[in-house]
Amino acid sequence: MPQDNIKSAIEALLFASEKPLTLEQLRDALDNLNANEVRAKIEELKSDYEATSRGLRIVEVAGGYRMITASGFAPFLKKLFKDRLKERLSKPALETLAIIAYKQPLTRSEIELLRNVNVDGVMKTLLDKDLIRITGRKKVPGRPIVYGTTRIFLEHFGLKSLDELPKMEDFSKFAEKVEEAQIEPIEEGAAVDLQNAPAEELNETKESSEPAP
Repeated sequence: MPQDNIKSAIEALLFASEKPLTLEQLRDALDNLNANEVRAKIEELKSDYEATSRGLRIVEVAGGYRMITASGFAPFLKKLFKDRLKERLSKPALETLAIIAYKQPLTRSEIELLRNVNVDGVMKTLLDKDLIRITGRKKVPGRPIVYGTTRIFLEHFGLKSLDELPKMEDFSKFAEKVEEAQIEPIEEGAAVDLQNAPAEELNETKESSEPAP
């Protein structure tokens, strides 16, 4: 495949995908092209967009690459999508999500102990939105289920990994800003395509209780 076609093919794949594409996924679609060559073409595309002030950008998020809209065009997109509504997470849901994100893996009772309230409702909301998942069972009497965040959590908040989380005390402001920006894809880090990525497979019998990647 000619070099220019490789770059165009990567651009098409990123534009068409509803979720971040890993390097391996891109290589598979490109007939197992060399990983370094794929990465180099992605960097060229990123530079092209920035150098020519294009309306799109490419960012690395949740272990893959995703096409997003440039933050400078947010005011125009806000006007275009001003009538569209997106359900936002409640404050209790954000607080519960923060506890899970920073202290995972942990059980429902441990979450309730930290929040000092019943969390049945918010846990169901977070599970339904695929922001958290069952990661295993704790090796204690009764073997209670433990929870952790999902890859969709990283995608939702535009994070490469959990290492990029802000300080815990700043999480609520960070999350609220992201939620507000995601009325539609208007900020850097927001996806062009709003289709929901498929839920991660739950594994209730997994022995390990390590946090989700």
